[in-house]
Amino acid sequence: MNLNQVTIPSLDVITSVAFYKKLGLHLIVDASPKYVRFEVPDGEATFSIHQVEKLPGGEGVVLYFEDAHLDALVARLQQKGIQFTQLPKDRTWLWREAHLLDPDGNKLIFYKAGKNRKNPPWRIN
Repeated sequence: MNLNQVTIPSLDVITSVAFYKKLGLHLIVDASPKYVRFEVPDGEATFSIHQVEKLPGGEGVVLYFEDAHLDALVARLQQKGIQFTQLPKDRTWLWREAHLLDPDGNKLIFYKAGKNRKNPPWRIN
C-alpha cells in the first residue's frame, strides 16, 4: 500500500492555489474554484484542495513536507513573502522544523528528519 494523495478543505481555492504554487507545488488538475490537485516537487504523492462552505472545527489539518535543505528553503520562501509562525528549530524528537499556516489556517510543518523520520532510536519492531 502507498499513500497517494491528501486532500484538504478550503474556503477559497483560488487563494490557496496561489499560496501553494508559491511554495513550489506544481498544479496538475484545475477544476477551480471547486477542486485542484498538485504534484509535490519530490516524490510521487499528490496533494489536493477542495472547496467547502465551512472549515472543520478543532485543530484541523496538519501537513508535513520534508526537505533536506530546510533552512535554505525557508529563507527562499521568506524572500517570496511567506511568513512562518516558527523558524527552523531543532526538536527533541530529532527533527528540525519550521511552521506556517496556509490561507485557511491549515498548519504546515516543513521539516528535516533524515533517517529519524522512519527510524528514530525509539522505533518499535
